[in-house]
Amino acid sequence: MFRVAPGGGGPYQGPMSSDSPQTSVSPTGLPRSTFAIIFAVSMVTAIGNTGMISVLPAIGRSIGMPDAMVAAIFSLSALLWAFSSPFWARMSDRFGRKPLMIVGLAGFMVSMALCSAVVAAGLHHLAAPFVIFVLFLLARALFGLFGAASNPATQAYVAEHTPEVQRTQAMSGLAGAFSLGTVIGPFVAPLFVLPFLGLAGPMACFALMAGIMLVVVWKRLPESRFRPEPTSVGPIFRREASSGPPMWRDPRMTPFLIYGFIVAVSQTAQGQTLGFLIIDKLALSPTAAQGFIAIAMMFGAMAGLLAQWGLIPRFEMTPRQLLRWGVAVAAIGNLIVAAAPDYWGVVAGYAISSLGFGLARPGFTVGASLAVRIEEQARAAGAIAAVNGINVVLAPAFVLLYERVQAAPFILNAALMVAMLVYAYTNPQLKSANPRPARIEGADDPLV
Repeated sequence: MFRVAPGGGGPYQGPMSSDSPQTSVSPTGLPRSTFAIIFAVSMVTAIGNTGMISVLPAIGRSIGMPDAMVAAIFSLSALLWAFSSPFWARMSDRFGRKPLMIVGLAGFMVSMALCSAVVAAGLHHLAAPFVIFVLFLLARALFGLFGAASNPATQAYVAEHTPEVQRTQAMSGLAGAFSLGTVIGPFVAPLFVLPFLGLAGPMACFALMAGIMLVVVWKRLPESRFRPEPTSVGPIFRREASSGPPMWRDPRMTPFLIYGFIVAVSQTAQGQTLGFLIIDKLALSPTAAQGFIAIAMMFGAMAGLLAQWGLIPRFEMTPRQLLRWGVAVAAIGNLIVAAAPDYWGVVAGYAISSLGFGLARPGFTVGASLAVRIEEQARAAGAIAAVNGINVVLAPAFVLLYERVQAAPFILNAALMVAMLVYAYTNPQLKSANPRPARIEGADDPLV
């Protein structure tokens, strides 16, 4: 059966259909069961990644690795994520969204399993800390290389089946999967510190969760059979959808990618510095401080959920409003963390920052999605995923800065957020960001 794809771009064919009275349809336009599976793919990935981040400071200090080296474990993975995401986006156009989600989950599962084995070896002092660092770096790199496949596929799946007027709500809902995962990850990570595995236990459990999710996607997720509208210029549509200059050079996308990169750098730097700050504020051993780190990260994640599932739909916020309010609130939160005299001051500041990032990240993602045509969604998602990945490379620099002046990373973050606030008010593309697709300046041809 064929039906017109919500949001334009032509018909798609697939087993899902909101026309059937037996099919429950979510506000995104997708059947609820389909959106739930896509939501779970993003959530499981977030659970694993944030759960790992929450235990990394304790792992590093237990093994004897320097703090900056711990932060650098994600660097190679981030580079591979950034370079592979556009490739996986093109592959999802060619082979479909579902196969790429399976590739991503498989990469995530294998990477987590290997990370667990490496950490276990380090905790039992089977190798020198530097050797453990290199092995950990390589094991995590598998996620950057193959785990990146699922992100563009999930975003493109949702975007191409969602009307433009509902795109902000749909993308915020998908972003909420990440936020919910960041609540669950730090909460369950200490529960998975098992007697026979210790701090390696959480990663083994996250690998098992990814394996279960892989089977669910394989068995239950219908493939998205979106196709550009077959017209006399159909071949041009298809060629342009998978080729052309990189999205970061596209004037419709570049301002959103710059904004998104700086916001992602600030959020990642704050998240990776938080654990060390809490250990030092409380003057506890890394293992004893783990519960306090988890509580702080949970408060931050719940603030992100409040933004994406509460404030955005309640006030029907547009991408333009999200771009402005997000960085303003994040700047205030970072200043509170920098000046916090105790643990609870850090938690409050981190929660406020996370609320701001919870507004800014969907604003950048939705704005970028609406800036391009429906058949360009996979390429746009690949560029967004690359930006969200490569920012991690700068995290070790913030940790080094923290080791010299404790408040410095958070003050720098606040300054970057103020700069992005000015950028959001002055850049023409960001100023005009709203639930309407942007056009290339001077282009009258609807195919341009």
